[in-house]
Amino acid sequence: MTGQERRQEIVRRIRCAEEPVAARHLAAQFGVSRQVIVQDMALIRALGYEIISTNRGYILNTPKRVDRVYKVRHTDEQLEEELCAIVDMGGRVENVMIHHRVYGQMEAELHIDSRRRVAEFLRDIRSGKSSPLKNITSDYHYHRVTADSEEVLDLIGCELENRGFLIR
Repeated sequence: MTGQERRQEIVRRIRCAEEPVAARHLAAQFGVSRQVIVQDMALIRALGYEIISTNRGYILNTPKRVDRVYKVRHTDEQLEEELCAIVDMGGRVENVMIHHRVYGQMEAELHIDSRRRVAEFLRDIRSGKSSPLKNITSDYHYHRVTADSEEVLDLIGCELENRGFLIR
């Protein structure tokens, strides 16, 4: 595991934890010293994460978010409609994933949380020689979406289904 992968996993574990996470526990889990964890925390904070140190361990000062993976299918022309439907309902499109029979699972981080980000993503796709990842799997793909509550994720699922994008 690289240092970057370890730091991503540290953030994930702190975000999902019900109580503060002690540096000594993280060090034991990753097979590194406590000092390496302290250095990782400095790097994580430099990336913009608001990690708070308490006498019981680390906590992430962000609202708890829930996530869900949706399997969807649509055309290139419907890409903007799909992404806007998700962000308009309060979701954040964290990634896109496909399962290819030859290449296996492929994934790209997106972090789209507004119509402005949707427009930027579409501009980037259209300005280059790239096409959406979904195009190599006959438009079938998955999105991991985060939101403030399960209710919001339910609404997003209903909206995707109403528009004919959701695959059961």
